[in-house]
Formats: sequence, structure tokens, C-alpha cells
Amino acid sequence: MPPLLDQDASPKPDAPRADDTYLKIASHLAGHLDIRSALEAVVAEIGRIIEVDHVDVCLLDEDEAWCASYEVGYQTHWSRERTRVSTSPVRTILSGETAWMLTDDALSDERYVFPSSNSGPILEFNLRSRINVAMKVMGRTIGVLSCSACRKARYSRGNVTAIAHVADVLAPYFHALQVSERARQAAIRRAESIAREEGLRQGALELTSAMEQERQRIGMDLHDQTLADLTRLMREVEADDRRLSPDMIVARLSDAVNDLRRIIDEAVPTLLDMFGFAHAVRIHLERATAGTGIVIQVEDEAHQAIDRLGATTRTALFRIVQEAVNNAARHSQGSRIVVTIAEAQGRVGVTIEDDGRGMAEPPGETSGRSGQGGLVHMQTRARLIAADFAVESKQGTRVTVNLPLAAKPRGTSPEMPA
Repeated sequence: MPPLLDQDASPKPDAPRADDTYLKIASHLAGHLDIRSALEAVVAEIGRIIEVDHVDVCLLDEDEAWCASYEVGYQTHWSRERTRVSTSPVRTILSGETAWMLTDDALSDERYVFPSSNSGPILEFNLRSRINVAMKVMGRTIGVLSCSACRKARYSRGNVTAIAHVADVLAPYFHALQVSERARQAAIRRAESIAREEGLRQGALELTSAMEQERQRIGMDLHDQTLADLTRLMREVEADDRRLSPDMIVARLSDAVNDLRRIIDEAVPTLLDMFGFAHAVRIHLERATAGTGIVIQVEDEAHQAIDRLGATTRTALFRIVQEAVNNAARHSQGSRIVVTIAEAQGRVGVTIEDDGRGMAEPPGETSGRSGQGGLVHMQTRARLIAADFAVESKQGTRVTVNLPLAAKPRGTSPEMPA
């Protein structure tokens, strides 16, 4: 790659006056709102002072343990990822041990290339001649301005002084841009945090409403079915109805008991506690698809990993699976439902898939239909246990929820309602 400016020596005898160059550099900075574009705007003027193939600015992070780089010339990994100060080729300047560095050949200079140093770009692009000077604001080092040439021995002590003046011009402007960017990122994080909290608040309200509806459903089930059956049986017994044999009474009482067991199992997942997550899911699948002809399958590839989670988290996961299975059984019009439990890289996940018609509306767009309302409740439950939740609806529907094995519910106690 040719130099940024084609010059044979540094500086040239006919180089412009230094004061004019510094004024031009200051004027070029005006209007640039990010560090990289500001650096691109001034590099031509730097090239009028010395021969350069590569210019980079390295700025300290707030914790001063890491630094971020911006470069013009060669594009290297310096500007793609942060560097730990202890491994930086300019660590002595960043740490305040020295104000500048000068070398005729960085490739053989142990200050730049040392064990564990992040000096790959120096070696890869043959950045031999280098000047590095501290960028300071109010006496504090905020970063380093570095100029490099591929040829050896291109710089002198006089060049160091000139580039130090350039650094003095750039430092306050770049520092202001860096502070502005930090403030912008902090504002984004605050906005995201507020949005998450509002989402959780709204989700908790919706979940409370859903729980109230569930209590009403249980009450209606008890009133309209179990209690009605028992009341009818009691009246027939009191009337001494001779048509009732002991076997008939036992059979009807057995039906009522089974109805109660069903209601209890749906309200409190005792199967989950007694037999584990995978077995409870399998039992629910069988009940949800009874009489439909839907083929069901449960694959536990996590070796009961979910059973090692806390009770609240485990129950919330089970409720999500219940809702997803119910939606698939009632609305998908598919012929198969598969639930897969898997563990990988310290995370455990559950996937519920069907081969049905898919969702009529894109995930996330609610219309008040029961299936979509169930989706909102699943999303809320997932957020409350810090789980990732996703829905894909193409050829059938695929619901995925996963979380770290060490996950804890957000802002909840073990008594959080499931």
C-alpha cells in the first residue's frame, strides 16, 4: 500500500510553516461528530509534516485498563476490538511512564514487540518507523497518537516535537467526542433498562390478570362439573333412588375424584415435583392431545438438567411448555408435536415444535386471540426468570426458551406465583 502522502523525507525542505499546519488541523476538526471521521479529516495535514503510511489514535476507556483504537491507512484488528493496556505496544505511554516513544524499526524493538503484546499489525504491515506521543487533557493522559512508516529510520526527535503539537490540538476535541459517545451509550442503556422494567411491569400486570382468569376458570370447573355431579349424586342418594347400585355410586364418585385430580394437576404441577420435568411434560402432552390423533414425542437430551433449577424457575418453564403445547394441540391443526429438552455450554433449553399451519399473525402482534394471548403470557414468564424466548412460525410453529443453568428469577422470591 502506498504512503498516505507520497513523501521521500520528513520533513521536506519546502514543508509549510508548522503554525499554519496546526491551524488547518484545528479547522478540519470542525463539524466531525465521531473520532474516526475526525482523524480522516486531519491525516492529510499530518502527512505534510512527516511521511506516514498509518496513523492511529488509541484512547483509554473509563477504567483505564482497556483502550480503543481508531486508524487511517491500514485497517487492522486494533480498531475492531479493544486492547488491554498491559498488552498494548504503547503501554508505557498509556500508563504515564513516558510521554513519547520513537523507533527506527519497531519490528525489532522490544518496547513494541514483547511476549503477549498486541503487536500483530506492526509485524503484518511492517510498520517499522514509529512515533508515539501522549494525548493529554488537563495534564491527564487520555490516549496516544501514533504515526508509522514502512521504511526504517524515517523519523527524528524534531518530528516527535511536531507530532506532540498535533496531539495537543487533537486531544481536547477527541476527548470531547469520546465523552459524548459514552454519554450517548449510557443514555441508550438507561432507555433500554427503563423499557425492560416497563415491559416487566406490564407483563406482571398481564400475568396477574391471567392468574385471576385461571382462578375463575377453576371455580367454574368446580361449580359446573365436580360440585354439580356430587350434588346430583347426593340428592339421588338422599331420595333413596333404587336405580343407584353401589357400583354406580362408586363409579360416579370415581369420576368426580378424577375431575378433581385433573383440576389440581392443572393448578399445581405436583407431577413436576414428584417425577421430574420431562415426565410432567410427557403427561401433559398426553392429556392435551387425548383423542386428537396427534403424534407426540418428548426428548430429554439434558439428562434431567432442568430438575436442578430452582422450584420457581422450573415451574415457570413448565407453565411455558404447557401453554405452548396447549396452543399447538388446539390451534395448529398439525399431526405431530415434539418437545425437546437440551443442554449446551452451561445453558438449558426447551423447544416445542409442531407441523401445523403456523401462526396466522407474526409473533409479537397480538389481536386478543387465545393463542396470541398465551404467547404474551409465555413471554412474560420467560422475562421473569431471565430466559431467552423465541417463536418461529414458517412450516409449523417452533417455540424456544432457554436460560443459564444457574438462572434466578428477576426480582422474585421463591414464593413467586407460577
